[in-house]
Amino acid sequence: MSLNNSDISSQGKQIVYSVYKFLKELSSKPDLTADFFKQAQICTGEACGLSERTVRRICSEAKHSEEKPDESKSVLSFKSPRKSYKRAKIVSELDDFDSDVVRRTVHEFYDRGEYPTANLILNDLKQKINYSGCLCSVRNLLRNLKFSYKKCNDGRKFLMERNDIVALRCKFLRDICTLRKVKDDRPIVYIDEKWVNQNHSRSIIWQNECSTEGLKVPTGKEGRLIVCHAGCARYGFIQGSKLVFCSNTGNTADYHSQMNAEIFQKWFIELLNNLEEPSVIVMDNVSYHSTLVENYPKRNWRKADVQKWLTEKNIEFSPLETLPELHQKIKALIPREKQYLLDQIALENGHEVIRLPPYHCQYNPIAQVKSQVAKNNNTFKMVDIERFTHEALDAVTKEDWEKCGRHAEQLQELDNQKEILRDALMEPIILTILPDDSDSSDEESDTEELSRAPYFL
Repeated sequence: MSLNNSDISSQGKQIVYSVYKFLKELSSKPDLTADFFKQAQICTGEACGLSERTVRRICSEAKHSEEKPDESKSVLSFKSPRKSYKRAKIVSELDDFDSDVVRRTVHEFYDRGEYPTANLILNDLKQKINYSGCLCSVRNLLRNLKFSYKKCNDGRKFLMERNDIVALRCKFLRDICTLRKVKDDRPIVYIDEKWVNQNHSRSIIWQNECSTEGLKVPTGKEGRLIVCHAGCARYGFIQGSKLVFCSNTGNTADYHSQMNAEIFQKWFIELLNNLEEPSVIVMDNVSYHSTLVENYPKRNWRKADVQKWLTEKNIEFSPLETLPELHQKIKALIPREKQYLLDQIALENGHEVIRLPPYHCQYNPIAQVKSQVAKNNNTFKMVDIERFTHEALDAVTKEDWEKCGRHAEQLQELDNQKEILRDALMEPIILTILPDDSDSSDEESDTEELSRAPYFL
């Protein structure tokens, strides 16, 4: 079997070039007159199972490296194949739903008065979401979800969540629970976007002991559908608010990159027109939801652009003022709370927007469509995936929404009470945050000492 140049690692290329140089040296010896050794590249290819063209490319790469030697290395440097490709990190970059499972798993340990080590979290995730990562992947996953391992002033260590995430969660829970407490009669409309892969199918099925049964799920690049919808317990899915479209590329790790502010704003305005009465709209904080009413100059703006912006806003400044001085003027103009364009559009139409905290899609009832598609998908064709998606959306009834809405409300009320309790219990604990406070390497060694740690912050 002949390999291509792109299939050979840098170490393999080094071996191929060493074989070529050996044969080349043999061809120059006077006691070896066979023409066989003079065809060094052809012989190298036959010896290594490569084509002559691949050997020629490796030799060309070696000559280029010899022309620009690296003094720090005693051997030639070769490029590794596909080194610049960004591969999806399936064990440390989970989707929103599985990320919520990880977050709640950490919460549950503290709610039980137990300390969550990486090993215990890994065991729980294997049972809950069939997680396939290792201990190192779990630690990377926790960092991606804004957790850190910090030391308190009493010397003990705790797995802490970033303070701004906790603050946003507390604000959302307080706002949404207050609406129910004062018996606000407006319907609560939830907005969400989901992606459905072409190869999306059930991950756990009954199999024989050899695992030879089951559908053969294709691998490699795949298409992807993006689904955007809105609904509430009072009306079910909002009529005319369904948006299903095919992503441009199927191998991207982030489906949010296929949606943009222009598409979402157009869909959002159509949704507002379809609402029958003033409503409370719940949505998350992804970038295309969060276009600001006023775009203030950024730090990377040129001075001329900043001066032009100030002139358009009728703000006085001196031509002698430096760029840092102009930015100080702008900083004084920025409101303390961000003003979002979609929030303003909703308010003008008689609606209120409440925003979910990051990584908390468990508070949103839109969840059952993807599982229905996974159950029906057995052809792995985009045409069938789109049909299954529409059928799954159309099959969701008002009663289904009421059931999911009640579950979300119970979860919100429970977590709101927990946040109040955690605030009271964690107040005596003062963190001493220093550059070397975060230390995942000591995590397992502190398990015994911290087996009865207080509640999660």
